[in-house]
Amino acid sequence: MKIICTRTLLSDAIAGVSRAVSGRSSIPALEGILLQAEGFQLTLTGHDTEIGIITTIDANVIEPGQAVIPARLFGDLVRRMNGEEIEITTTMNGMANIKGASAEFDIASLNVDDYPLLPQPGADEALEMKAGVLTEMISRTLYAVSQDEKKPVHTGELFSITKDKMTVVALDGYRLAITEQEIQAEKELDIIIPAKTLTEVSRLMADDEDVVKISANRHFVVFRASGYTIISRLIEGGFLDYKRVIPQGHNTRVLVEVKPFMETIERASLIITERLKNPLRITFGDNVLVRCQTNLGKVQDHLEAQVEGEAVEIGFNNRYLLDALRYSGCEKVILELSGPLSPVKVLPSEDDLKDGKRPFQFLVLPVRFKND
Repeated sequence: MKIICTRTLLSDAIAGVSRAVSGRSSIPALEGILLQAEGFQLTLTGHDTEIGIITTIDANVIEPGQAVIPARLFGDLVRRMNGEEIEITTTMNGMANIKGASAEFDIASLNVDDYPLLPQPGADEALEMKAGVLTEMISRTLYAVSQDEKKPVHTGELFSITKDKMTVVALDGYRLAITEQEIQAEKELDIIIPAKTLTEVSRLMADDEDVVKISANRHFVVFRASGYTIISRLIEGGFLDYKRVIPQGHNTRVLVEVKPFMETIERASLIITERLKNPLRITFGDNVLVRCQTNLGKVQDHLEAQVEGEAVEIGFNNRYLLDALRYSGCEKVILELSGPLSPVKVLPSEDDLKDGKRPFQFLVLPVRFKND
């Protein structure tokens, strides 16, 4: 194989596909990037058997062929080359010669025959949507994905797709995040997509106006946009029936400005540490009163809010409440409370409704006080 291509294009492509490359694998070839040169293009592939990322760039292909080059070294040296063009030549003795302006490297390539082929998912196209809409749905919910590998089904997000709506759900046992978007889908399905895959989709398909094509079957999902194809295995298993845990109705309704509320919580959180994880005591009455006490000291703070209904005191994990406020993306939110031990709904205010509908719904579970 012998090719010449633009250094910046190659460097960006390496950075993109490297996100799916395993840093340390039982299959050494998977620590590399597969290069396939043919016609006027160079295709780069990285995968770790769970997620694969593919992209293609323009190249002057002098001799077509394939090679597998260690991903980390390849990315570092191309990024540091000082020329506008990179020339790559592979030899029969397993070496790759990489030239750029004044620099020239000879590095050991990996065996192409040892590189496992990406699975052919055979997935049918399900829908198309703007990349900006998809990435917003992911960013609004990904914070609530479980980190507990003992419950793998909740380490991903549920994508529930009907003919006219897509619902994305994440939960970790302490909070729940739901967002919905009207769409036109070719097929209906419920799939659970790993959080890592969705993180890469958000990073690589960030052009708001680009169109993302999503294909899926029972075992794989494929995203195509922005010159990248991302193939991922799905998480198998039954997702929690999240609708059962959403309270119906409320006893207290609070309209509060997000920024002042977050600042109040952050001040109170100064006396909370990893070792001293006491909950915040928040009273919703004439206004909002925030209190906390740990071995470091105690704090009391308050802010104005519109409170309707019964006064109630609730305990909160400070980080969980902050996350819900932060990822709302709103200036004001509505809190609906059904009592001191019921999940708290965090909803957009009327100013943030889209076509009269709520773009998201968050739940935060309260924390019991020790004397309860």
